[in-house]
Amino acid sequence: MSSTALPASAPAPAPMSVFERYLTVWVLLCIVVGIALGQLLPGPFQAVGRMEFAKVNIPVGLLIWVMIIPMLLKVDFSALHQVKQHWRGIGVTLFINWAVKPFTMAFLGWLFVRQVFAPYLPAGQLDSYVAGLILLAAAPCTAMVFVWSRLTHGHPLFTLSQVALNDTIMVFAFAPIVALLLGLSSITVPWDTLLTSVVLYIVVPVAIAQVWRKALLARGQAAFDAALAKIGPLSIAALLATLVLLFAFQGEAILKQPLVIAMLAVPILIQVFFNSALAYWLNRKLGESHNVACPSALIGASNFFELAVAAAISLFGFESGAALATVVGVLIEVPVMLLVVRVVNRSKAWYESGVHAR
Repeated sequence: MSSTALPASAPAPAPMSVFERYLTVWVLLCIVVGIALGQLLPGPFQAVGRMEFAKVNIPVGLLIWVMIIPMLLKVDFSALHQVKQHWRGIGVTLFINWAVKPFTMAFLGWLFVRQVFAPYLPAGQLDSYVAGLILLAAAPCTAMVFVWSRLTHGHPLFTLSQVALNDTIMVFAFAPIVALLLGLSSITVPWDTLLTSVVLYIVVPVAIAQVWRKALLARGQAAFDAALAKIGPLSIAALLATLVLLFAFQGEAILKQPLVIAMLAVPILIQVFFNSALAYWLNRKLGESHNVACPSALIGASNFFELAVAAAISLFGFESGAALATVVGVLIEVPVMLLVVRVVNRSKAWYESGVHAR
């Protein structure tokens, strides 16, 4: 299948920036800085933690908006009409994102957190860790997918339409899936807080981003690209500030059990490798082109960790295991996804031999 030209309104991100490539390093620095500040200056951080309205932490809510809205500016919902052109790849990704990933993560959370690692984790946080893993898996990636797709020479219109479709589905499916899996895991679901999180961290940012996007594009593609370049650092700064806040609250638990991050990383790693491999293989079986299979596998494996972090803090608080579990997803996202990128790029000949044989 030949590649379609990218329309003027579609995002065409450059390869990874230095910050994106070394995101794991910055997260590790945030862990150190956050823990140190939390131990040295507990009073100011406790004051920030008490700044809530309707169970929503106001400073974190603002940081999450600054973090998410620039990412959502890249999403063009008018690309939804492109879905039918790559229905096999779209179908595979939807199957992985909504019928496989959240449920396999719930199982992996039960297996590793409640069984294998249970003797080595704080007993009072086991449910919270599982909840955080479920929140992470129930939010398909929105922003970094454009970078992963570019690095694999993925079909740009497929990536754009898939992200637009996922974001549309997420508005309606995120809360019910999270509530279902938390319920099945015997974790109390505060429905009002969950729905508030969906409105605050999905519906409102999407609406703001689309209005802003339309206004910027009315001034031309150059103005749109320039605006994205200017607000990008704000998004990054908001992410780092949120992580510092979170680790300031998590410092005591991490200092007591420093291996907790490594143990929480195990089910996340297994989930990424399993889902990316399954999506890649299914696309090959269905005869989809390699430049669609690559972003399909990457979208199926990565997570909208910004949303997961926000929802975990809203539902369970700064000091919860859920918040920590979602941040572990941030910690390992880039190195793991770069490994998946390398695998799909190197296996192109194998992939196309199977497709052409059909």
